[in-house]
Amino acid sequence: MQKEKLIIGRREQVDFPELGLHNITAKIDTGAYTSALYCHNIREENGVLHFKLLDPSHPEFNEKDQKFTSYSQKEIKNSFGEIENRYIIKTIIRIGRKRIRAVISLSDRGKMRYPVLIGRKLLKNRFVVDIALLNNLDPNSPK
Repeated sequence: MQKEKLIIGRREQVDFPELGLHNITAKIDTGAYTSALYCHNIREENGVLHFKLLDPSHPEFNEKDQKFTSYSQKEIKNSFGEIENRYIIKTIIRIGRKRIRAVISLSDRGKMRYPVLIGRKLLKNRFVVDIALLNNLDPNSPK
């Protein structure tokens, strides 16, 4: 028996509880395979990956140093079709009431409008996207 898929809009509010980031606007992008967190100041120091979120709507997040000891690197094709070597982390993302252990690439793309991009890999078998909707999932609703 297949689980019912939740309907989400083209943008949704998401949380990254392990990063202490809440109520972040995510762009739902069915054209992208992987999900991305737009960061800046991404660096490795003594086996620890450091980065800061890049979110103009939450300037307080931009100064918080995030640290990961478990990470990898992967070649990912960007929106221009160019191959980039990106850092990859695994963390929990909350979309509505769903908590998902997700693979997220870190990307320093300047001041993007939305700091999180949700791709097909995360959406598959969980969600259906209705582009006419915005913020369809209320995390406090029983959906």
